[in-house]
Amino acid sequence: MPLQPRRTVEELRELQELTGDENGAQRVAWTETWEQAREWLRGKVAKTGAEESVDAAGNQWFTVRGGSDQAVLIGGHIDSVPNGGWLDGALNVMAGVEVLRRIAEDGTAPVTVRLVNWADEEGARFGRSLFGSSAAAGSMADQDELRLRKDANGTALPDALREHGVDLDSALDARGELEGAAGYLELHIEQGPVLESMALPLGVVLGTFGVERHQVTFRGQAAHAGSTPMDKRRDALAGAARLELEIREIAKRTGEGAVCTMGGVVTKPGIVTSVVETAECLLDQRHLDATELASMLEEAKRASEEFARQEEIEVEWDRIWNIEPILFDEGLIELADESIREVAGSSQRLPSGPLHDAAEVARAGVPTVMLFVQSLRGLSHTKLEDTKEEHLELSVQALDRLASKTIDRVAAS
Repeated sequence: MPLQPRRTVEELRELQELTGDENGAQRVAWTETWEQAREWLRGKVAKTGAEESVDAAGNQWFTVRGGSDQAVLIGGHIDSVPNGGWLDGALNVMAGVEVLRRIAEDGTAPVTVRLVNWADEEGARFGRSLFGSSAAAGSMADQDELRLRKDANGTALPDALREHGVDLDSALDARGELEGAAGYLELHIEQGPVLESMALPLGVVLGTFGVERHQVTFRGQAAHAGSTPMDKRRDALAGAARLELEIREIAKRTGEGAVCTMGGVVTKPGIVTSVVETAECLLDQRHLDATELASMLEEAKRASEEFARQEEIEVEWDRIWNIEPILFDEGLIELADESIREVAGSSQRLPSGPLHDAAEVARAGVPTVMLFVQSLRGLSHTKLEDTKEEHLELSVQALDRLASKTIDRVAAS
């Protein structure tokens, strides 16, 4: 069966209609809509004859057995953020389906080929990204903390997992899935403006930024908004507001590649007639260089302590999650570059600021590479997310070329 890149675009539109609404994609992990998408995916892969399995962390695997137990993995995630775009995650998976179809139809490959739909890459419901891939990689070291995480409605993460057949205490049993993995390939929209600014449809990813993600809690004193003079207030929100402005300056001072984001602030008592007693902030910092990332974190901590002293409040830092910078496999980067040039004429190498499951797989020691396809206006995590359809088709072709080259490389090793 010849590769049909146009079919990938059509299936992505079908999934968009099935699991989205006027606000965008609604495939948040550990929800019924997410399960609906997984069942839809199951139906799309069924005709290939691939063996399906779901591991202890909820990752969905489709395996085409080859002449060797060594495996080339193609991965992605079908979950989305709330009101997300039609391509983030789903493109990875559906392009992988098309490649799997071609391989299955061609007959026995020299090595095994597996497509994986990772569970909860986004972390949208419980704030813990890369759940399934970190379990498979054996790097999920924060299970005690995960037991305490709750969604906006107060549902505990272990309870939500249980509703979908996953036991948090057994999630690390998914580590066995990477045994025999000799290469991992992932295609993703860029989610940024670089490729579009260079008028290039495709690029090769050098690696992913390291991330430090913390909850920063400022504690002051609740007091009546009408009777408390301004100079007598211990306003927790003042500390949070000052830190939000300072992290911008920290990123500027650090230089190219540094990004800092305060992604949420919850205040208590949260009423207009009271000075804020507590302000809980979610802070995300990223850089491709581990030393620079550590320096950014220390700067932010020192600044928060100084702001707390000046405002006569207190501040606490709790790490939610972190990952070191990950550099991808040089040999696979060369093959990816070659594949892109064959289908698009030219290529570009660039780092990834967003998180991806590929980083966790690489951490586990599996040779890994990613392809990026151009994002229009650099927008993602919004219903405005888009990519030219001709570029999507090129990306499927490039992934297929890369899969063939990687299979040959593994078979020859």
